[in-house]
Amino acid sequence: MSDSAKRPAAATNGGISNHDDQETKRARLAQIVQDQQLLASQSIPTPHTPKVIQTVRLPDALRKKILITGGAGFVGSHLTDRLMSEGHEVVVLDNFFTGRKANVEHWLHHPNFSLIRHDVIQPILLEVDQIYHLACPASPPHYQYNPVKTIKTSTMGTINMLGLAKRVKARILLASTSEIYGDPEVHPQPETYWGNVNTLGPRSCYDEGKRVAETMMYAYKNQNDVSIRIARIFNTFGPRMHPNDGRVVSRALTDIYTSCVLHLHVYNSNFIIQSLQNKNITIYGDGSQTRSFQYVDDLVNGLTKLMNGNYDSPVNLGNPDEYSIKDFATKIKEFTQSSSEISFLPKVADDPTQRKPDISTAKRELDWEPRVHVEDGLRKTIEYFKGEVEAAGEIIPTGPDAVKPKGGA
Repeated sequence: MSDSAKRPAAATNGGISNHDDQETKRARLAQIVQDQQLLASQSIPTPHTPKVIQTVRLPDALRKKILITGGAGFVGSHLTDRLMSEGHEVVVLDNFFTGRKANVEHWLHHPNFSLIRHDVIQPILLEVDQIYHLACPASPPHYQYNPVKTIKTSTMGTINMLGLAKRVKARILLASTSEIYGDPEVHPQPETYWGNVNTLGPRSCYDEGKRVAETMMYAYKNQNDVSIRIARIFNTFGPRMHPNDGRVVSRALTDIYTSCVLHLHVYNSNFIIQSLQNKNITIYGDGSQTRSFQYVDDLVNGLTKLMNGNYDSPVNLGNPDEYSIKDFATKIKEFTQSSSEISFLPKVADDPTQRKPDISTAKRELDWEPRVHVEDGLRKTIEYFKGEVEAAGEIIPTGPDAVKPKGGA
């Protein structure tokens, strides 16, 4: 028998030798490792968040594990972006009543990110270093839809988060609100102002809930030595505002584009939505009531400075530039080049006549003040809502009446 006949034939797999097959496997494994390293260094572009956000890799000694309640909401999702980009581990807790999974889906692949569907009125056991407690509907039509649940979120939810902070020795920041000042008789409003709130009005479930939440924060600080921070947030706008939240900016923009707050951002979202759809921009009252609007990036800067600073008394976070609601609606109509008309409807009960923050405490204690001009922020927000309207075909803005949020998770 010849030598060639005695040698076994090389094992093949579809014409590929074992050696070649092993090389292919190694190459595929190397590609998988490379892909995982890439996924661990950035967000994934999505239709909702097309911009790629880079993340840094922090050493264990510097990396914090941070819980954000309401982290799939408007403000919470932007805060998530900031903390993820800094290299921290972020746990988002949300029941998706007003939050949307689309707001954070660009992080779902990242090893530093976790998403938990959970309601803060139920206790939860986690190990974290910091807690940003943002959970609570902020739009009047949404928080008035179930006022008892709104009160529970502000009270029971805050107690649960304070209990967690006490157990794991985490610092907790409460996202309070300018609504605790009610319809103010002092202008602008400093943190020392006690407010003028109707305890029985349609907004009281939110206003009084936040007031008692602040009280509980200081009770836990004084009795249990919990490290606390309190941010009183004034009107805020920007991308990812809920398109059906009924707030001024988003409502106006949507109506202008296809024909196109408040409190936290009611006026913002509604005005934009209406403007973008060329529908009438609706103002409740004569439009003389004033608000101060800050862009969401400025708010996130303020929240992180407050959390990581040494000041533990309440701090106003808002833009002191004051606009009448009518002037703001006119500005949005101008920016969207809309044919919408401005219409006036009866004033909503307990709607504050003026709202402007005194931010001297934030300047002094946090070295913080707004950096983004309102007009620049509006242009970015308008571009975002153009995409929302195009994707949805039509968005029907929310009116002043209580309504369940649409298009959640």
